[in-house]
Amino acid sequence: MTGNVGPTTSSDSQRASPEVILRLQGLTKYYGERLAVDGLTLEGRRGDVLGFLGPNGAGKTTTIRMMLGLVRPTAGEVEILGMRVDRDGRRALPHVGALVEQPALYRWLSGRANLRVVGDALGGVAERRMDEVIEIVGLRGRDKDRVDTYSLGMKQRLGIGLALLHDPDLLALDEPTNGLDPAGIAEMRSLLRHLAAADKLVFVSSHALGEVQQMCNRVAVIAAGRLIREASVEDLIRGQGLFVVAVDRAPEALAAIRARPWGETATIEADGRLVTPAPNGDSGALNLYLIGAGFTPKAMTPLTRDLEGIFLGMTGAARATAGTGDYI
Repeated sequence: MTGNVGPTTSSDSQRASPEVILRLQGLTKYYGERLAVDGLTLEGRRGDVLGFLGPNGAGKTTTIRMMLGLVRPTAGEVEILGMRVDRDGRRALPHVGALVEQPALYRWLSGRANLRVVGDALGGVAERRMDEVIEIVGLRGRDKDRVDTYSLGMKQRLGIGLALLHDPDLLALDEPTNGLDPAGIAEMRSLLRHLAAADKLVFVSSHALGEVQQMCNRVAVIAAGRLIREASVEDLIRGQGLFVVAVDRAPEALAAIRARPWGETATIEADGRLVTPAPNGDSGALNLYLIGAGFTPKAMTPLTRDLEGIFLGMTGAARATAGTGDYI
């Protein structure tokens, strides 16, 4: 489903450009007695590709549907550019473009004709804007071909083009790389980064953790409807002030480090490398300490972690605490 609510009105033509485009505050949704989204509070900022991660049934799609005004929250608020969707949706939602599930395309029409049909439904979109969108999504030269001749990746890009026709500030995408081959995934990654660089917020719900790590600059992780962690990708995958050190006589070096108050949690890996904190988190200070103690490091790098492992650890612990259940 592709979505946008309407054309930008003349009163919206002089857009404010606050840093925060999306704000979820205490967002909660019950289906009967079942809690699908539990007090979710989150902000999305202009220029971000924000990955929205969670296991199946964590509440991701329900959250997006509440953002788009398709599902009414049980409690809490969704704000777009400071406007509450429940109270002022007619002004807020035209700033949002969406691709949820598969794009709804007329396969017997050309890509350009699909854009024209949606543009007409929005009250009319200039041919120049359609040209711009075709260029943005990389369909120049194929825009007059029938959609049923397009690859899956091209159809996904056309779906994003439909959502971009009215030049929204927020683009909300549910699993945009689902089913794409490696070339299509790379194209999608490049497109979303380009859109964020054009001063939009790109909000991406995805299971493709490897792609999220390459595509997004920020991530929000939910499990059982609750926000578990929100951080930059760089902060999330970087170890907590830990360093991997290759050094001769590693067991002796480990003993020396553990004797220091800052090094009590240091460990040694199976390959003989040390994983250790540093004095005040400073790698230079760690290097000087080891040299002074008679252990000259051969190599020292910050410890980084794979997003998939981090995700599984966080969501597994959260689900164990909350219990399992079928969420939407």
